Amino acid sequence: MKPLVILPTYNEAENIVEVLERAREAVPGIDILVVDDGSPDGTADLAERWAAENGGGLSVLRRGAKAGLGSAYRAGFAQGLERGFDALIEMDSDLSHDPAALPSLISAVERGADLAIGSRYVPGGAIPDWPKHREWLSRGGNRYAASLLGLKVRDATAGFRCYAAPMLARIPLGSVTADGYGFQIEMAYNVARRGGRIVEVPISFTDRVRGTSKMSGRIVVEALTLVTWWGLRDRVIHRRRPLVDA
Repeated sequence: MKPLVILPTYNEAENIVEVLERAREAVPGIDILVVDDGSPDGTADLAERWAAENGGGLSVLRRGAKAGLGSAYRAGFAQGLERGFDALIEMDSDLSHDPAALPSLISAVERGADLAIGSRYVPGGAIPDWPKHREWLSRGGNRYAASLLGLKVRDATAGFRCYAAPMLARIPLGSVTADGYGFQIEMAYNVARRGGRIVEVPISFTDRVRGTSKMSGRIVVEALTLVTWWGLRDRVIHRRRPLVDA
């Protein structure tokens, strides 16, 4: 299997080199695509310099301005599918996702999963040092999405995941418009509605140590609003029908 790790970046100069090195330690020779949204701190330059010093296998997609997580992943997916990769991996660039879990996610897809999610909420998953109110909010949001959308997924908002390319190619990425948590839920929902097999692999999620989080309250509200609309649309208006193709 030929996997591609997609790393969206915006001002991750403090983390990018360590992320790249740890990804290559976990899966020697793995291909990586950095999707950089015009980081003024030189993140893209650092990534390209690292590639030149470490034998290639890394490319940088430079975009002119910050356009959001969902947009970055859609651009990365399109390029990865065009280049013929078998599996496409989402991973944060701030070290909140431990690259050591990459082999487990890739292995799940090799064994037949259409989507392998690095999950905090299955046995073996963990969120060390999170305050209880934050955990309850996250768990509650995931339960709400699962209930309203009929998703048999405990951690639909998780952003560390691996897609099988054939399934990803069936999803019309241009119609996936959400960002942040909403994007992750929308993509999982797209896989489920096409009859895809979703597997959750336990991971330990840790907050970033260096740099500034890009998430905001607006992204949380967007996700809850979209989940409510999708549920009403497909359970009430359209009587939720499985999708058989894009």
